[in-house]
Amino acid sequence: MLRGLFAKRAGIPDPDRVAAERVKALAASLLALPDGAEITVSEIVCLDPACPGTETVILVMPKGGKTRAAKVAAPAAEVGEPELRSALVEAGFGVGA
Repeated sequence: MLRGLFAKRAGIPDPDRVAAERVKALAASLLALPDGAEITVSEIVCLDPACPGTETVILVMPKGGKTRAAKVAAPAAEVGEPELRSALVEAGFGVGA
């Protein structure tokens, strides 16, 4: 199965993409973002032995503002609200109750 940049996007949803969209929606619900702000969610695999392996990176890009990142040391499919909330707080985001 072809994955990554050239993966087919139509038809049956890719489980990784579905997980990323779920994390994105969860982040949006936890953050009070201004209009025009964008959120992206990506999984990266770090091969450095000091890295946790697969990380989920959440980028928050306010329109006209500085992009900020939060990271969870797990694949997107394993990221729940507690892990995401903790990562957002650690990255300095104000998180709603």
